[in-house]
Amino acid sequence: MNKKLKVAIIGSGNIGTDLMIKILRNAMHLDMTVMVGIDPASDGLARAKRMGVATTHEGVAGLTRMDVFQDIDFVFDATSAGAHVKNDAFLRSIKPDIRLIDLTPAAIGPYCVPVVNLEKNLDQVNVNMVTCGGQATIPMVAAVSRVAKVHYAEIVASISSKSAGPGTRANIDEFTETTSKAIEVIGGAAKGKAIIVMNPAEPPLMMRDTVFVLSEAANQAEIEASIVEMAAAVQAYVPGYRLKQKVQFDVIPEDAPLNIPGLGKFSGLKTSIFLEVEGAAHYLPAYAGNLDIMTSAALATAERMALSMLNA
Repeated sequence: MNKKLKVAIIGSGNIGTDLMIKILRNAMHLDMTVMVGIDPASDGLARAKRMGVATTHEGVAGLTRMDVFQDIDFVFDATSAGAHVKNDAFLRSIKPDIRLIDLTPAAIGPYCVPVVNLEKNLDQVNVNMVTCGGQATIPMVAAVSRVAKVHYAEIVASISSKSAGPGTRANIDEFTETTSKAIEVIGGAAKGKAIIVMNPAEPPLMMRDTVFVLSEAANQAEIEASIVEMAAAVQAYVPGYRLKQKVQFDVIPEDAPLNIPGLGKFSGLKTSIFLEVEGAAHYLPAYAGNLDIMTSAALATAERMALSMLNA
């Protein structure tokens, strides 16, 4: 099958530029057509021009004025949560059926984590890629959920300060809110909590994620096997994703329960999962795994959607 669907990226910063390079190098069903920015001097737009991609520095309005716009099937939005709300409304007023892959925490459309629920969302016109922390940790919560009922899940995403651009820094509140909600909606936890840490260490550290899951008592070997299987599934599109150490378990007895805010007293099984995400270094260095997992998940989502559309 040689036909490809045309795509545009809004946002010529770190995430948008990394995604552009991934599409040009690896996409099977997507044609990287337009890079959209608002700063004519941005490195992302300059790089796009050098790589033969059409560009506009006039934002989404500039994109809609381009002759090729009517042929665009997918738009990736790598701007900010507030900007995405406006971008979606503006683009849909002109082309109602256009597909938007949202890499911001705006969450207009349903949350999407490819290994967990992509197949349920193939026909959606707007899907939300949650957050970098969500893409890394929600598969682990879901892995526990398919074995045991999860009452509470808490994730801590630690990223290098150098890998956090203006969009990430402007969306800290949205990050925690969107990730916490997605832990419940997709991960299957009754209650979710998310924390992000920007680490200023030098040299920069790779993305690290810690996942704490409180569930009903269950077979520990089955939970560990489910986690290992899920990690391998994520590695299929994020090769640098890995378990940093063996899964740890703690049995919380009824006579010595934990007191969890918002949950109350808990007894059962505590599962601790420790992750590391190494980036592919397509645009930023390998420590920027938080960017890599977002762009890789977005590309995997659009590729699967495109295949579905081409086979329809």
